[in-house]
Amino acid sequence: MTYPLHQRPHSVSPPRLRRPAVLPTGLADLRDLPDTEFLALWDTILVEDAIKDQLLAQAIFNFTVRPRVSRASLPLHGIILLTGEPGTGKTSLSKGLAARTAEALGNIGAFRFLDVDPHVLTSGSLGKSQRAVTELFGTIAEYAAQGPIVVLLDEVETILADRAKLSLEANPVDVHRATDAALVQLDRLAAEQPNLLFVATSNFPQAIDAAFVSRTDLVLTVPPPNEAGCLAILRSTLEGMARAFPALGAVAHSPQLRGVAKACDGLDGRTVRKLVGAACTLSKDTALDPGRLTAAALLRAAELAASETVRAGARR
Repeated sequence: MTYPLHQRPHSVSPPRLRRPAVLPTGLADLRDLPDTEFLALWDTILVEDAIKDQLLAQAIFNFTVRPRVSRASLPLHGIILLTGEPGTGKTSLSKGLAARTAEALGNIGAFRFLDVDPHVLTSGSLGKSQRAVTELFGTIAEYAAQGPIVVLLDEVETILADRAKLSLEANPVDVHRATDAALVQLDRLAAEQPNLLFVATSNFPQAIDAAFVSRTDLVLTVPPPNEAGCLAILRSTLEGMARAFPALGAVAHSPQLRGVAKACDGLDGRTVRKLVGAACTLSKDTALDPGRLTAAALLRAAELAASETVRAGARR
């Protein structure tokens, strides 16, 4: 017997997952939720609380409302799209969101997480991409039928390319058909699996098919960190390294660190976090003993990274 999610008895919750030795084609990861690694990612990505609050509220809304309200009344598809520059933490935020959602809704059953590998789905051979996409969504449907699930579609433009910008002369017709197939499958899953949430990410939202964007329930741009965010990222990185190199604890709380954060203007979160490592490699002495790192070296690393960002922008 098939139950709506909100009526499903506890006994039909899926057993805790034993990861298969070989993942089904098209999947990069498969695990139970909540996951401690993913929960840590949620805390590591430092964005405005309002962004995290909106994401979590939308995810919870998906699982509490879609099983109970007709799509004729409220046409939800169970899709969140995160856009933004590379390095802003979209993928980590998506994984953290999956874990936090499972944590908040543990009363409705055991959650699972699937991570789609889009690159194995594309092919230059006629019909292969279309079949691969259809088979992938069939696999997702099988897992969704067992209980609540969050699916990550990283680099979603890979399988949902904007057909209006594709040239039939330059692009295989199979690319068009793969997008068609993905849209058909998304509609089918939206109608049949209300206990399913897709979280898609893209560095190039302009390359995503408009029909997919129109199906999303929330589109949210993850911005690069502001000065306060850069300061928090630098401080958390230094504090983490201080567990191995205690002298860095003083640098983490140095007043000079605010100047470093200000110099990080325009840098993405990943680059800001890596600045600590980059600063350690400015001299052999700090490479041998990172505990000798100074705020002045961090400032120099920030200035170099900012200059490279400007040059990269000019090259584009």
